[in-house]
Amino acid sequence: MEYKDYYKILGVARDASQDDIKRAYRKLARKYHPDVSKEPEAETRFKEVNEANEVLKDPDKRAQYDALGTGWHAGDEFRPPPGFGDPRGAAGAAGGTRGWQRAEGMSPEEAAQFSDFFSSIFGDLGGAGGSGGGGLGGDGGFSGQAGGFSARGADQTARLRVSLADAYRGATRQLSLEVPEIDAKGQVKARIRTLNVRIPAGVTEGQQIRLAGQAGGGVGGGEAGDLYLEVEFAPHPIFRADGRDIHLRLPIAPWEAALGATLSVPTLGGKVSLKVPAGAQSNQRLRLKGRGLPGKTPGDAYVQLEIVNPPTTDAAAKAAYEALAERFKAFNPRAQLGV
Repeated sequence: MEYKDYYKILGVARDASQDDIKRAYRKLARKYHPDVSKEPEAETRFKEVNEANEVLKDPDKRAQYDALGTGWHAGDEFRPPPGFGDPRGAAGAAGGTRGWQRAEGMSPEEAAQFSDFFSSIFGDLGGAGGSGGGGLGGDGGFSGQAGGFSARGADQTARLRVSLADAYRGATRQLSLEVPEIDAKGQVKARIRTLNVRIPAGVTEGQQIRLAGQAGGGVGGGEAGDLYLEVEFAPHPIFRADGRDIHLRLPIAPWEAALGATLSVPTLGGKVSLKVPAGAQSNQRLRLKGRGLPGKTPGDAYVQLEIVNPPTTDAAAKAAYEALAERFKAFNPRAQLGV
């Protein structure tokens, strides 16, 4: 079935106050009321507006709806999580005795005006029982409570910026997150939570670190969702990561490239010796096996050579270049271009 974004239908933000929701509903209800509206599909829109208002104006229903998470968009295919869609909730479906108390004054015909999506969250409201006021429209509507409703909290995803040094060695870092909560007035408030996060050695960019039970709280006593931290690497001044492999550009002098040399090279694990072969060229790549990020199969470090010429700041330096040019005047570095 299609997921319904009740906030989008009413044109309000997810942290809208109850007064904001009430104002938005009244405005749209007047606009799309079938008796007076000339808008296309006014009756359909009027039903959608009523349904959205029925959920968002009630703090309990709003909390149950928000427990689905924020990763949905209108038009997405919706599959109810366990416990949603059974009038008794997850606990009732498993054999509990506490059931759904149908809203007072709601006939099966009135309840039928709501979508399958609504029923999948709040159960079949067309059952037996109830009398008194309420009904669709205005600020009335359902007043019943899902006595036995229970649902697991939504999983959440956040980004965690990690240095390459921490990714190499592992570390424990503190992370502060804003967690949305609905207060007694039905308003969404942000609460700051501080967590200690263990960063495992060898973590790679894009990998997710799971913190069980650290996301949104459950509804009706349901367990909390999991928090997934997606790792992103902070920029490093000399290293670049590609999976577990680490890349580095290494400046070398012309004579080191021409004659060969053994050079000290930085890696995440410290300095190592690298043998540059005689006749090395710019952009040539040399591999340091196993010197990348650790793991069951450790990554490698790739060193890309970059020949850097010394400056000609005095007559002696200029004379040295002139002697070099004279010695290799037959050498044409652009021969392969035909020039």
